[in-house]
Amino acid sequence: MDDLKAKYLGQIADAHDEDALEAIRLAAVGKKGEVALKMRELGKMTPEERQTVGPALNALKDEINSALAAKKAALADAALDERLRTEWLDVTLPTRPQRRGSLHPISQASEELTAIFAELGFSVAEGSRVETDWYNFDALNIPGHHPARAEMDTFYMHRAEGDDRPPHVLRTHTSPVQIQSMEKMGAPLRVICPGGVYRADYDQTHTPMFHQVEGLALDKDISMANLKWVLEEFVKSFFEVDDVELRFRASHFPFTEPSAEVDIRCSWDNGQLKIGEGDDWMEILGSGMVHPKVIAAGGIDPEVYQGFAFGIGIDRLAMLKYGIPDLRAFFDSDLRWLRHYGFSCLDVPTLHGGLSR
Repeated sequence: MDDLKAKYLGQIADAHDEDALEAIRLAAVGKKGEVALKMRELGKMTPEERQTVGPALNALKDEINSALAAKKAALADAALDERLRTEWLDVTLPTRPQRRGSLHPISQASEELTAIFAELGFSVAEGSRVETDWYNFDALNIPGHHPARAEMDTFYMHRAEGDDRPPHVLRTHTSPVQIQSMEKMGAPLRVICPGGVYRADYDQTHTPMFHQVEGLALDKDISMANLKWVLEEFVKSFFEVDDVELRFRASHFPFTEPSAEVDIRCSWDNGQLKIGEGDDWMEILGSGMVHPKVIAAGGIDPEVYQGFAFGIGIDRLAMLKYGIPDLRAFFDSDLRWLRHYGFSCLDVPTLHGGLSR
């Protein structure tokens, strides 16, 4: 016993690193170590011998384990002392720069277009994302047989059995806010209605949730010429170009009459979109003069007031301005994606709280 004790305590004292210490542990008190082998011999001893040798072996095992733990702690302290002697920290250095946050591109595009339309005299109106089908369809002159009212295109809210309330939907556009604005504010009126909308669609240029801004202007002498001027001023400001050419194509929307799709003159140079020049045309929005039935649904006399309306996809505007190829990237990307496109915040108060930077 004394020989084993002297042997291993001496080896432990001479160990210079934790690898050597682990080798000593295995040789001494491991499953196949010398102390373990000695304990296996207890079965061959007489009861009197076991009463003497057993406690001595346990005491030896405990002493070796204690010596191993003490040596391991001493080696750790020595390693820390060495690091403290060789490493240093200059506490006078400035802190590392922190990355500044930015608005999401959709939020940023919303801020920009809100500021532009504010300068054109439009206020902001917001509404619920869950609407009755009356506000979402009927008040906008959308007939019951219209494809947009089918469940394959619109998300209808579940109703419990016996619930007699009118059907509710996730709004498919922000046009319901136009009706509610007419009801609350009357005419004359100039508002934009930005916000999230929902449709059952998903591909490179469509997602189940996206964002729109719709505009409405009502007065006694508003015409398509006013609509054209407003859209031209908006496009020039948003895309930061000095001149722009718009093309109105006859179309059909239940809530406007006459209706027009609006194209913008553009060109593509090495995959980069250039607004206001070139020989190509690109559709950017729908518009028209507000249908008399829609004005009447808002509680305003269509014999006295008339106006124009337009609807623009905010996500699409952001894609065009920042060169983002896939609409789905807005929802499944991280901060590295935002930094790649170099979004910078507006140094103005925002709809999302406080200054944006």
